[in-house]
Amino acid sequence: MTSAAATPGTAGGPGTGRKLSNKTIGLIFAGIWIGGMIILILIFGFGHQNHEFQIQNEFKLINWVHLGVFSINRAVVYLFISTILTVGTMLWIAGRMHQRPNKVQTAVEILYSLMRDNITRGNMEDRMAARWFPFMGALFLFIWFNNIIGYLPLPTNSEQTVNIFGAHIPSFALYAATANISVPLVLAIVVFVIFNWVGISTHGPIGYLKSLIPAGVHGAILLLIFPLEIISTFMRLLSLTIRLFANILAGHMIILFMTGGLAVLLGLSFLGWFTIPFAVLLYIFELGLIATLQAFIFATLAAIYISGAATHH
Repeated sequence: MTSAAATPGTAGGPGTGRKLSNKTIGLIFAGIWIGGMIILILIFGFGHQNHEFQIQNEFKLINWVHLGVFSINRAVVYLFISTILTVGTMLWIAGRMHQRPNKVQTAVEILYSLMRDNITRGNMEDRMAARWFPFMGALFLFIWFNNIIGYLPLPTNSEQTVNIFGAHIPSFALYAATANISVPLVLAIVVFVIFNWVGISTHGPIGYLKSLIPAGVHGAILLLIFPLEIISTFMRLLSLTIRLFANILAGHMIILFMTGGLAVLLGLSFLGWFTIPFAVLLYIFELGLIATLQAFIFATLAAIYISGAATHH
């Protein structure tokens, strides 16, 4: 009887132990988190505001190679890297396709399906989708690589260094070329020129202008609707540009604030320690979702605009 009575307790022991273990780990992290803040308050106090640190300098572009309008800075280097990755990755994959896909090929086929079925075919008729798929795929991958690189800690401007035991080591920070408004703007201009060219090629100049007018609109109301449609067509430039630029820039700025920028500005050392867990969660969210989502949205809107330009209304 004693043995039988002890059996349930024994069986329940490991489960209880695991629950206590997880709870203990959580308490340990919470204790380190709170204890770290208390230690920093005791050592450094509450401090004073730092008026020398300027958050915008983290996004400042300093030319590494001075060539006038062709000067090379961090954004230019990142664009080169993204271009090489976009071209090199697809060429490398194209030469290594197997009848029995390995894990890499399976992941690539999922990405291919996303670009083909969701971005291109989902917004264009099949014949048009087949024609424009290479452009849509390249556009998506180029933006995606730029966004992903933007979440990797890489050397910042050459003037910014960290002194470690007398060695001046370049500081590392997050920076994305798509967080510079000129890059999304150029991509938006390319899409703008393409979908207008498609519209004019399909309908002719006059026919394309007529196609901008919604079906069923006639008479004097045209004097109001037509100018609005022209304005809305140009507003697509802002729509594409600001959506990508603002989301990537805002994400980087919030991560920067959470990882110590706010603590430096306010002179509160403990605040940097307090916000680190939230910075890690935000970083994972931005890297895992936002980087891909913004590339997907930009390419999808481009497909919608090009397809729409070829329709009558």
